[in-house]
Amino acid sequence: MDTEVCILGGGPGGCVAAMRLAQSGMSSVLIEQARFPRDKVCGDALSGKVMRALERLDPDLALEVKRDAQSQPSWGVVFEAPSGRRLRVPFSRETGLGEAPGFILPRLRFDDLLFQRMKQKPSVQVLEGSTARSFERDGTAWRIGLSGEAGHDEVRCKLVIDASGANSGFARHAAGLQMEPRHHAAGVRAYYTGVEGLDAQGFIELIFLKELLPGYLWIFPLPNGRANVGLGIRSDVVRDRRLDLKKLLDRIISEHPALSRRFKNAVRDGAVRGMGLPLASKRYRISGDGYLLVGDAAHLIDPFTGEGISHAMISGMHAADVAAQAIGSGNTSAKALADYDARAWKRLGKELAISARLQRMAGNAWLFDFVVDRANRNPALADTISSMFTDLDLRERLKRPGFYMDLLLGRALKK
Repeated sequence: MDTEVCILGGGPGGCVAAMRLAQSGMSSVLIEQARFPRDKVCGDALSGKVMRALERLDPDLALEVKRDAQSQPSWGVVFEAPSGRRLRVPFSRETGLGEAPGFILPRLRFDDLLFQRMKQKPSVQVLEGSTARSFERDGTAWRIGLSGEAGHDEVRCKLVIDASGANSGFARHAAGLQMEPRHHAAGVRAYYTGVEGLDAQGFIELIFLKELLPGYLWIFPLPNGRANVGLGIRSDVVRDRRLDLKKLLDRIISEHPALSRRFKNAVRDGAVRGMGLPLASKRYRISGDGYLLVGDAAHLIDPFTGEGISHAMISGMHAADVAAQAIGSGNTSAKALADYDARAWKRLGKELAISARLQRMAGNAWLFDFVVDRANRNPALADTISSMFTDLDLRERLKRPGFYMDLLLGRALKK
């Protein structure tokens, strides 16, 4: 099978790339090893950045996501410092009025909505239930060996967009991106019913317990009394402390004074499942000779918040635009595709650099307590933290050289 562009993976990054290529009039082949609907271990939070990206790509699909019966509107985030003090940060100055900036929707549902919409595009040929087993660069083209249910044993293409996730074989073997424990996190997640104290306005909770730093425990409310509950810790910390994250999650919610009261009548729905999170606390080259890396495959997960869906979607859009340009010019060399790195890092780089600093700060319990206390007294600082979850275009004040000193000292942040 021959195509101009082959997309690996049918998650949000791959689907967005395929849909964006279709909008530009380009055809593509998308290889997805699973059969949808399929689950994805995740926190399930769709930030304001996700919703705005979706609205730009497909307004009707964005509306469908918002109206889905399994979707929970989310108006903000609550940070709990190691001291137990809380910072409640709304995503909007008018909380509860109009349309919520963010939503919480199980990935089983969200990914399927996106995947099915992508499959409707006539210019996208989907090989569902098929696995890319080998990658061979032949001059200016790729030969991708397949196995599975699709009935094809090979795809030949000029350019690969790799959106196959955190465990991408292409990113490791063809692009040379390796898992570095200091720039990677391990996480576990489970669903519960009957958790007490869930926020009526769908505020997500990020609980920075001292024993988890620089990671945190999360509680994300869902409709009908359900909650997505999990924790994530940097992989080098997991290794050095020899942690079993599944046992740790069970122990915390059963023994922590405040959490044990909230979970005393809770029932777990299904197993505790694990995930790997390649973090953007280090900047990698995400393009090369005939390929572009997207989302988790490009190690673009926010190192502080764990946000990954919006970065996959945003990078998928940029990858599609650069791919269309490269195919149109007949030049898919590493030099030509370097424009993708420039675009992606221009869009995400400042935000991710700030998050990396916040992650390092969160490793110091006293400093995190200090910032939470300051933010409770400084609305501008709280607003800055909120912008990391909602803004597609971070505010100009984040570019100021003095921003980081202001953050640490709790000084007023000018807009």
